[in-house]
Amino acid sequence: MQLAVFEAVNTIKSDYQPYLGSIVAPHGASADAAAIEAAYRVLITYFPGSATTLNAALANSMASIPDGDAKNKGITTGDAAAAAMIALRANDGSSPAQFKIPGPIVPGEWQATPSCPKNVNGVAVGVFFQWQYMTPFGIDRASDYLLAPPPALTSNAYTKAYNEVMTVGGVDSTERPPDRADVASFYAASSPTLVFNEAARQVAQQKQRTLSENARALALINMAISDSLVASFYNKYHYNFWRPETAIRAAATDDNPKTAPDPNFVPFILTPCFPSYPSNHGSGSNGGAEVLRRLYGEAGHSITISNPAVPNLVYHYTSFKQITDDISDARVYGGIHFRTDQVAGAQLGRAVGTAVYKNNLRTTDDDD
Repeated sequence: MQLAVFEAVNTIKSDYQPYLGSIVAPHGASADAAAIEAAYRVLITYFPGSATTLNAALANSMASIPDGDAKNKGITTGDAAAAAMIALRANDGSSPAQFKIPGPIVPGEWQATPSCPKNVNGVAVGVFFQWQYMTPFGIDRASDYLLAPPPALTSNAYTKAYNEVMTVGGVDSTERPPDRADVASFYAASSPTLVFNEAARQVAQQKQRTLSENARALALINMAISDSLVASFYNKYHYNFWRPETAIRAAATDDNPKTAPDPNFVPFILTPCFPSYPSNHGSGSNGGAEVLRRLYGEAGHSITISNPAVPNLVYHYTSFKQITDDISDARVYGGIHFRTDQVAGAQLGRAVGTAVYKNNLRTTDDDD
């Protein structure tokens, strides 16, 4: 959606190098109308069940633009950009759903956890298996971002990460501070897309950026988040590393005398149904944060993040690192990730975010 908005606006404004380059805007087209229509057309295509809400939002947004030729030309441009983006992504590999059937029980290997659906002959399976093959938006291929492997089960790094999550991540842990429990609950319900789009909107408004600048910023941020998740799933299913929930219950098998087992361990939040390394929240969040950092600077902001799903929790930040640090804590104190998963996810997201920013939607006079 954000790329369709960018393409529609940029076709009229010509401030940046295009993403598609195939759209032609009629002379005098309204960029505001083009942006609104592009967003609407993509959303109504993918979410027809939300037609009532989307139609009301469209009417409300379009009401601020005077009727006439410019508005009509803008709508035409928005429709063209949306149609072109939808067509481009028609066979991008994001569907149909594919699943990972767990292999034999081997120390360190991912096994299904209680959240996993029994989708293949009654066997619990890993989900989003197809995402590792999805065509990225702003990087060439996910395989270019293969991380170093997770730490060996007998290493000091693994021992440290294991003992941290076992101590603070269990549902009955007495070592988890209340504020970290809140952070774990909040970010269990709040995706990188929700958090960093909200941060971007607030910072862009504070800095009074133009429509063209905002369209580019939101496109780059969402490209980076999505591509970071594609690269994360590539790494997850490449290394197939077990979750803390499995590791702690089966620690007697890991050949590490410093990792005491707890066969009754239950994480504070529900474990997602795919391998642990690296963290998706770490990857997606740091991908978005890296673009935001390059657009607006690291700190000096006023950002308020909330989510109706957890209405009693509201977070205020002045830097993007504060957000990603909370997200890192959230997954460890939630009991679903090792700290090493978070560190690797952050590394991956920053690399993808950097590449997306440097290689897409550059200014028209930028030859780099």
